[in-house]
Amino acid sequence: MIKVNIGGVPEHFNLAWYLTLKNGEYKKEGINLRWHDYYGGTGAMCKGLRSEEIDIAVILTEGIIKDIIAGNPSKIVQTFVSTPLIWGIHVSSKSSYQTIDEIKGTKAAISRYGSGSHLMAYINAEQNNWDLDNDLNFEVIKNLDGAVEGLTNGVADYFMWEKFTTKPLVDDGTFRRVGDCPSPWPCFVIAVREEFIENNYGELQTILNIINNTTMDFKSIPSIDKTIANRYDQKLEDVQDWLSITEWSQSVIDEKTVENVQQKLRNLEIIPRKAKYSELITIL
Repeated sequence: MIKVNIGGVPEHFNLAWYLTLKNGEYKKEGINLRWHDYYGGTGAMCKGLRSEEIDIAVILTEGIIKDIIAGNPSKIVQTFVSTPLIWGIHVSSKSSYQTIDEIKGTKAAISRYGSGSHLMAYINAEQNNWDLDNDLNFEVIKNLDGAVEGLTNGVADYFMWEKFTTKPLVDDGTFRRVGDCPSPWPCFVIAVREEFIENNYGELQTILNIINNTTMDFKSIPSIDKTIANRYDQKLEDVQDWLSITEWSQSVIDEKTVENVQQKLRNLEIIPRKAKYSELITIL
């Protein structure tokens, strides 16, 4: 039996992986798929792919494109979630800030440089016509727990994270959400180390077939909204809202979308160059 390591954020987007693992679907095909939670998000997963700690990552589109251009020997093999990620923009509930305009020039908490929380701070700044050189400042806080501590203690002023994941912290009065910033592209893709693709092509196709069969009908799983609410400590109505705006994908990300992501990152000077589609994508 081949052992395969996969990483992703411990959030509701990835429940389909948990369900297929719980059902033993990979083991039936001779694959010992081991899931690793990455609380540090995309930046931590990029590091995990580079160090061969994981073979596969369910990762933010913009983050992995940036890191492949920076030398990560991995390729995107499929879109996982085709809809945008809704990033909530949060401040401490004790903060005086009430609007996005008021946090201009203050310090953003980010999980690490190159992470989604880092890159999306640039997207938010651009959308609000901020000066990217002078109005963006960063404090590395590693993960969501670090953001709670950092914002509460005033080490940083605002924090961008997936809106529904942080909703319980808004509900309990830890954070106040001052706005939203949707990613301008499909949010999650599946990226795989090139060496793994070359040596384990058949096993990779089997893994993708299993997860795609589940995501195809994910919303029609009986009581899936209640399952998500219980597992991720969410209100049922919030889960239902999230399900209504979220779509999974079973196909590869298209060239036009990749060009759009790269153009945006290049305009913001986050990447030094644009890569060819074939440098970023492997079509299985």
